[in-house]
Amino acid sequence: MTTTSPIPQVSQQELYRYLEDRFACAQACAECSRACAVRASLVNPGGGTPEELVRRKGVICAEVCDATSRVLSEGNQTDEETVRAQVEWCRQVCLEGARAFDGHPGAERTAEVCRTCAQACTDFLDTLAPSTP
Repeated sequence: MTTTSPIPQVSQQELYRYLEDRFACAQACAECSRACAVRASLVNPGGGTPEELVRRKGVICAEVCDATSRVLSEGNQTDEETVRAQVEWCRQVCLEGARAFDGHPGAERTAEVCRTCAQACTDFLDTLAPSTP
């Protein structure tokens, strides 16, 4: 019986790093999802106010991070290009969320969690094979 790895022609060390980074990214996404959902629930909708922007960014970030965590948890069920696109989208949304939370009283921890998730996404993307145009 032949087994295949999720990344063709990689060393065992590269495979371990890939899996560790994938897990770290999924964990960061799950934590970011929870933090953003909590932060969004604490902000009262105000219709166009800065608080409403923070709430919306929190909801969007929570949803994207949750979806990314699920995609990464599926293992080999999703092709690499789909994973790459999802993780890149998550990275961008987390950075936008962090910027929205910056300077918002009480949201400093959430902004930091968003940045940590964005960095985990970047680290994971670095383990993937270069995309072809």
